[in-house]
Amino acid sequence: MRVALTAAVLAGVLAAGASASFAAGDIKAGRAKATACAACHGIDGMSKLPEAPNLAGQTEEYLVKALNDFRTGERKNEMMSMMAKTLSDADVANLAAYYHSLGKQ
Repeated sequence: MRVALTAAVLAGVLAAGASASFAAGDIKAGRAKATACAACHGIDGMSKLPEAPNLAGQTEEYLVKALNDFRTGERKNEMMSMMAKTLSDADVANLAAYYHSLGKQ
């Protein structure tokens, strides 16, 4: 019983910590920044190219991770790596918030 309670408390603490460390972005700022993404991903987050994924409605956590992986080189794509390297942490959070919000319409 004590082990189960400890595990439940630990899971709760970890979940709270994960949520707290994720900074929510500014949707309006993300929309403005997304003009650079529109040629491939569309201003509405719906891809204009077969090799570019749709971004509308993706989770913020996924989008932040993907952009950060392109920034660090962990994920490779010539165009995305070049574009992502110019983004600040705030830009990444804002873009993620914007594209995530498109799935709520």
